[in-house]
Amino acid sequence: MKKRILAYLSYIDNLLEEDNKETDWDEEIKKHLVQTGFFAHERLVHLIVTVLFALMTLMTIIYLNYSGKMVMLFLTIALLVLLIPYVMHYYLLENSVQKMYVQYDEMMNKKHKAFKM
Repeated sequence: MKKRILAYLSYIDNLLEEDNKETDWDEEIKKHLVQTGFFAHERLVHLIVTVLFALMTLMTIIYLNYSGKMVMLFLTIALLVLLIPYVMHYYLLENSVQKMYVQYDEMMNKKHKAFKM
Protein backbone atom coordinates (compact mmCIF):
# COMPACT_ATOMS: atom_id res chain seq x y z
CA MET A 1 0.00 0.00 0.00
CA LYS A 2 2.85 2.37 0.83
CA LYS A 3 4.42 1.99 -2.63
CA ARG A 4 1.07 2.48 -4.32
CA ILE A 5 0.10 5.65 -2.48
CA LEU A 6 3.56 7.20 -2.84
CA ALA A 7 3.64 6.37 -6.56
CA TYR A 8 0.20 7.89 -7.06
CA LEU A 9 1.11 11.07 -5.16
CA SER A 10 4.25 11.37 -7.27
CA TYR A 11 2.22 10.89 -10.47
CA ILE A 12 -0.16 13.71 -9.55
CA ASP A 13 2.69 15.99 -8.45
CA ASN A 14 4.40 15.44 -11.81
CA LEU A 15 1.14 16.09 -13.64
CA LEU A 16 0.68 19.36 -11.78
CA GLU A 17 4.27 20.46 -12.39
CA GLU A 18 4.22 19.72 -16.13
CA ASP A 19 1.42 22.18 -16.84
CA ASN A 20 0.69 20.38 -20.12
CA LYS A 21 -2.04 22.03 -22.21
CA GLU A 22 -3.14 18.59 -23.47
CA THR A 23 -4.10 17.37 -19.98
CA ASP A 24 -7.79 16.57 -19.63
CA TRP A 25 -8.30 17.99 -16.15
CA ASP A 26 -11.91 16.79 -15.91
CA GLU A 27 -10.83 13.18 -16.44
CA GLU A 28 -7.82 13.49 -14.11
CA ILE A 29 -10.00 15.04 -11.40
CA LYS A 30 -12.51 12.18 -11.68
CA LYS A 31 -9.71 9.61 -11.35
CA HIS A 32 -8.23 11.55 -8.46
CA LEU A 33 -11.52 11.58 -6.57
CA VAL A 34 -11.83 7.81 -6.98
CA GLN A 35 -8.28 7.25 -5.70
CA THR A 36 -8.87 9.66 -2.81
CA GLY A 37 -11.96 7.64 -1.88
CA PHE A 38 -9.99 4.38 -1.93
CA PHE A 39 -7.21 5.76 0.24
CA ALA A 40 -9.64 7.51 2.61
CA HIS A 41 -11.42 4.17 3.11
CA GLU A 42 -8.10 2.46 3.75
CA ARG A 43 -7.28 5.20 6.26
CA LEU A 44 -10.56 4.59 8.11
CA VAL A 45 -9.95 0.84 8.30
CA HIS A 46 -6.44 1.39 9.64
CA LEU A 47 -7.72 3.91 12.19
CA ILE A 48 -10.15 1.30 13.53
CA VAL A 49 -7.45 -1.40 13.65
CA THR A 50 -4.94 0.96 15.29
CA VAL A 51 -7.42 2.06 17.96
CA LEU A 52 -8.36 -1.55 18.71
CA PHE A 53 -4.70 -2.55 19.04
CA ALA A 54 -4.09 0.44 21.32
CA LEU A 55 -7.05 -0.53 23.51
CA MET A 56 -5.93 -4.16 23.67
CA THR A 57 -2.43 -3.03 24.60
CA LEU A 58 -3.77 -0.75 27.31
CA MET A 59 -5.97 -3.53 28.69
CA THR A 60 -3.04 -5.95 28.86
CA ILE A 61 -0.91 -3.32 30.62
CA ILE A 62 -3.63 -2.76 33.21
CA TYR A 63 -4.16 -6.50 33.67
CA LEU A 64 -0.39 -7.05 33.94
CA ASN A 65 -0.23 -4.34 36.61
CA TYR A 66 -2.85 -6.10 38.76
CA SER A 67 -2.04 -9.75 38.08
CA GLY A 68 1.73 -9.76 37.70
CA LYS A 69 1.57 -12.78 35.37
CA MET A 70 4.56 -13.09 33.06
CA VAL A 71 2.37 -14.36 30.22
CA MET A 72 0.70 -10.97 30.10
CA LEU A 73 4.11 -9.31 29.82
CA PHE A 74 4.83 -11.27 26.64
CA LEU A 75 1.39 -10.44 25.24
CA THR A 76 1.90 -6.75 26.05
CA ILE A 77 5.28 -6.70 24.31
CA ALA A 78 3.83 -8.48 21.27
CA LEU A 79 0.99 -5.96 21.03
CA LEU A 80 3.39 -3.03 21.37
CA VAL A 81 5.57 -4.46 18.61
CA LEU A 82 2.50 -4.63 16.35
CA LEU A 83 1.10 -1.27 17.43
CA ILE A 84 4.14 0.76 16.38
CA PRO A 85 3.98 -0.21 12.66
CA TYR A 86 0.20 0.29 12.67
CA VAL A 87 0.64 3.85 13.96
CA MET A 88 3.37 4.55 11.41
CA HIS A 89 1.22 3.22 8.55
CA TYR A 90 -1.81 5.20 9.71
CA TYR A 91 0.39 8.31 9.87
CA LEU A 92 1.40 7.75 6.23
CA LEU A 93 -2.21 7.24 5.15
CA GLU A 94 -3.48 10.29 7.02
CA ASN A 95 -0.82 12.61 5.64
CA SER A 96 -1.18 11.21 2.13
CA VAL A 97 -4.94 11.70 2.05
CA GLN A 98 -4.50 15.24 3.35
CA LYS A 99 -2.00 15.87 0.55
CA MET A 100 -4.50 14.45 -1.95
CA TYR A 101 -7.01 17.08 -0.83
CA VAL A 102 -4.43 19.80 -1.55
CA GLN A 103 -3.66 18.22 -4.92
CA TYR A 104 -7.38 18.24 -5.74
CA ASP A 105 -7.53 21.97 -5.05
CA GLU A 106 -4.51 22.55 -7.29
CA MET A 107 -6.09 20.45 -10.04
CA MET A 108 -9.28 22.50 -9.82
CA ASN A 109 -7.22 25.70 -10.11
CA LYS A 110 -5.47 24.32 -13.21
CA LYS A 111 -8.83 23.37 -14.69
CA HIS A 112 -10.23 26.87 -14.13
CA LYS A 113 -7.12 28.50 -15.59
CA ALA A 114 -7.34 26.30 -18.68
CA PHE A 115 -11.04 27.11 -19.00
CA LYS A 116 -10.43 30.88 -18.85
CA MET A 117 -7.94 30.81 -21.73
